[in-house]
Amino acid sequence: MVEIDDHHGHDETTRRIYRGFFYNDEIGDRDLSDWEGDWQSVYPYLQSGDLDEVFEAKAAESDTMDFDDYVEYYDIGYETDVDRIVIEDDSFTFYYQDGNDYTAEYEYDGYEVLNYQRGNRGVRFIFSRVEGSEEMPQYIQFSDHIISPNESDHFHLYWGDDHDELIDEVTNWPTYYPSELDSEGLVQDMLAH
Repeated sequence: MVEIDDHHGHDETTRRIYRGFFYNDEIGDRDLSDWEGDWQSVYPYLQSGDLDEVFEAKAAESDTMDFDDYVEYYDIGYETDVDRIVIEDDSFTFYYQDGNDYTAEYEYDGYEVLNYQRGNRGVRFIFSRVEGSEEMPQYIQFSDHIISPNESDHFHLYWGDDHDELIDEVTNWPTYYPSELDSEGLVQDMLAH
């Protein structure tokens, strides 16, 4: 039997924070080790139709969006040409669809709190490049519904060379899950959200 982690936590505080309702004094700086590992993009699974079951379930619970709306929304959100990311110690390696890969070292550069139109909030944890490939972005920002030190089980990533432009980005959020998950594992995980 497969056990599904609902990611909403097992207590009310964790569930509240996951939904984006938290107090500033609950936010804590995080180390890159919270995201260490080998991660895969979910975008290829969307493109192949493997995530259709997830979008059907979301549409069944929504009064405002149907299946096609969800596919379009997530197609924009998940879009990326970085299929795989390996995070180890202080380095990121991006593996691109075209077969190229680049590595650089990063250091923690603080966090930003974002206020969303729906009334909830999010935290972006920011890392800046200190050495390594110039092909790598100057800034990488994590968002994973966690606001203080804790290991991540998936994350949304924003990257580029303009810090402020990245903070303003809310429509494209490439999403990564552990590379060992297959399509069935991804679907089960997403349905648990």
